[in-house]
Amino acid sequence: MFGALAGQITGDRASGGAESEALEEQALEILDRAALEQLNGASAPGSSATQAAPDLNQVNTRLASFVTHQPPVGEAYRVARLGGSPSAYALVADFGLSGPSAVRVYAGAPGSLALAARIDRYAQKDFFDDYTELVTLPGPGAVFVTVTGRTDDLQTGFFTAWYFDGRALSAVWSSDILERSSYEVAADGFRLTYCADNSDAAPGGPCHTMRRDRYLWQSNRWERAETTSLPPQAATP
Repeated sequence: MFGALAGQITGDRASGGAESEALEEQALEILDRAALEQLNGASAPGSSATQAAPDLNQVNTRLASFVTHQPPVGEAYRVARLGGSPSAYALVADFGLSGPSAVRVYAGAPGSLALAARIDRYAQKDFFDDYTELVTLPGPGAVFVTVTGRTDDLQTGFFTAWYFDGRALSAVWSSDILERSSYEVAADGFRLTYCADNSDAAPGGPCHTMRRDRYLWQSNRWERAETTSLPPQAATP
């Protein structure tokens, strides 16, 4: 059943026809059930948070069985652990390179995790739901970054930081659409490198100013802690 739903969802996107929120939600609910069965299987309802955490390798092996395309270019379903106490979890679902994609956040007591929040273009109208990567940040807070729009030659990326407080999910920062963009997570925060000035260049031309911004989550706020100018970048081949 999931394979048929996924095929229709990606087919509707590829054809440019009308897309169905109900069909996408039906497919995501199947993934929810599979993920939560694995996540909650590590401990019984009412058990303490000190018991063994879910084995995410096992969870993601189960989710990999839902991939319908071979080779699975752009299609993936996987869970990541977020911060918080007790830990929350996020499932990122990519139906294909051109989308749609969605994120599901699970929270609750160990053994009783349930769907607590969702990110998709129906819940957040300005969410770019082509291929999505999810990047978790170290620390006690449940903070993560979604990265979308990175399949073109110019590595065009759109970045959004999210905070889950155990009950509600909120977007705490979004970038512009950034060319030549790349990122990394380090102990000192989230580093975002991008072209800050290509105003005189045709698409694919040289970037006059590259920039690297470093962001931190501290005092319950997302803050830009540092900005560094980098050498210009040559035109893309």
